[in-house]
Amino acid sequence: MDLGVRWKLHGDGRTPAPGAVVRPDERLSWPRTIGLGAQHVVAMFGASFVAPVLMGLNPNLAIMMSGVATVLFLLATRGRVPSYLGCSLSFVGVAAVIRAQGGTSATVTGACFVTGTVLFLVGLAVQRFGAQVIHAAMPPIVTGAVVMLIGFNLAPVTASTYWPQDQWTALLTMLFTGMAVVCLRGFWSRIAIFLGLVFGYALSWALDRIFGRIHSVDGSGKVTDHWRLDLSGVSHADWIGLPSFHGPTFEWSAILVALPVVIALVAENAGHVKAVGEMTGDPLDDKLGTAISADGVASMLSTAVGGPPNTTYSENIGVMAATRVYSTAAYWAAAAFALLFGLCPKFGAVVAAIPGGVLGGITVILYGMIGLLGAQIWTNARVDLRNPLNLVPAAAGIIIGVGGVTLKFTDNFSLSGIALGTIVVITGYHALRAFAPAHLKQGTPLLDAGTSSYDDGDPSASS
Repeated sequence: MDLGVRWKLHGDGRTPAPGAVVRPDERLSWPRTIGLGAQHVVAMFGASFVAPVLMGLNPNLAIMMSGVATVLFLLATRGRVPSYLGCSLSFVGVAAVIRAQGGTSATVTGACFVTGTVLFLVGLAVQRFGAQVIHAAMPPIVTGAVVMLIGFNLAPVTASTYWPQDQWTALLTMLFTGMAVVCLRGFWSRIAIFLGLVFGYALSWALDRIFGRIHSVDGSGKVTDHWRLDLSGVSHADWIGLPSFHGPTFEWSAILVALPVVIALVAENAGHVKAVGEMTGDPLDDKLGTAISADGVASMLSTAVGGPPNTTYSENIGVMAATRVYSTAAYWAAAAFALLFGLCPKFGAVVAAIPGGVLGGITVILYGMIGLLGAQIWTNARVDLRNPLNLVPAAAGIIIGVGGVTLKFTDNFSLSGIALGTIVVITGYHALRAFAPAHLKQGTPLLDAGTSSYDDGDPSASS
C-alpha cells in the first residue's frame, strides 16, 4: 500500500528548476527539507498557539496534537495533499460561549469532538456522492454567512476580556500587526501574527520595567495591580515532560453551539484542496472527501485527549506558494518539530504567559479577518445580495448570531448566538427557495439596482 512516504529527489536537490515546482511526491535535499519543515512550524505559530490560549486549553498539548493530526492527514491522503493541521480559530467563539454558560475545558472538547465526528461523516458523504452534495446543502450564500457570524460573534470577547487588560499595549500591538500584514512581503507577511505576538511580548516586558505594574482588570476579570507579563510559570516548568490530558464530557447545549463550525471547516478544507490542486497542476477533487474525513478524525483524536480541534492552515499554503515547494516530506519534518515542542512544558509556559493586552491587539485583527472570510466567499462566488433570496436569510442569521439573540423553548433548553444564527441561515435559505418565484432562483435581482450602483460596470453609477 502506497502511504505517500517515498519521495524522488527534485533536480539537484537545492532549488526548484526554473518554472517548475517541487511536487508532493518529490523533495529537496534532507537538510533543506528539514529547514522548510521548521519554516512551516514558524508560519503556523501565531494562530496555532493563540487559538488554544483563547480557548483555555493547554498550548503544549495543542501543538503536540497538531503534529499527530498532520501525520494522520498525510497518511490518509496518501501524500497527495500537502497540508499542516493546526488548532482551528473557528472554535474560539464556540469555546467562549460554552465557558460563558458555565462549561469546563472538558465540555469544550466534548462539543468539539462531536463536531469532528460530524465533519468525518460529511467527508464520507462527499466521497460517496461527490462535492456537489456540499454545494447543494451549503451554497456560498449560506457558507459565507455562517463564517461571517462565527468571526464577528467574537467581537465582545476582545472588547470585554482582552483589550481592557492593557489598552495601550493592545493598540500598539494592533498597529504593529496591521503594518506587518500589509507592508511585509513573502514569508514575513505569512508570519505577521507571530511577529505581532513577539512585538507585544517585548513591549509588555519593557513597559513593566519602565512603569511597573499596571492597574487594570487581569485575566480573571478582577481589577488589580499586576504585571503585564508574568513569567513566574516559566521558571517552574520542566524542560521535558508530557502535557496534561483530560477526557471530554458531552452536553447538548454546548454541542449545539459547536456544530455550526462544521460549515466553516468544510469551506476551509475545500478551499485548501482546490488551491493546492491549482498550484501544483494536479487536480485533487477526488481527494476532497478524504481530506475532510481526515480532518474530522484528527479533530476527534485531539479532542478525545483534551486538545483542540484541528484544520488545514492557509498560512502554510502561503509558504508553499512563496517557495514553490509542495513536498509532503517538509510537512513530516514540521510534524516532528511540533511533537518536540509539545514535549517541552517550559515552551508551553512561555506561550501561556502571553499578556492579555497583546491578545487584545492581535484578536482585533484576527477575529475581523475570520469574519471577513465570509465576505470573501461571497465575492469569489459572485453572490448577488440584491436578490432577497440571498439577502434575507443571510441578514437575519448574521444579526442573530452576532447580536446573541436567544430563542427559549423551555427553562432548560434554548438556542442563541452562533447555533441559532446558523439554523436561521440554512433553514431560512432552503425554505425561502422552496417558495420563491423562478426568476429569483435564477439570480435576477428584485431590489433597485441603485443599491449597488458602485459596482464596476454599472452604467447608472455616478461619480
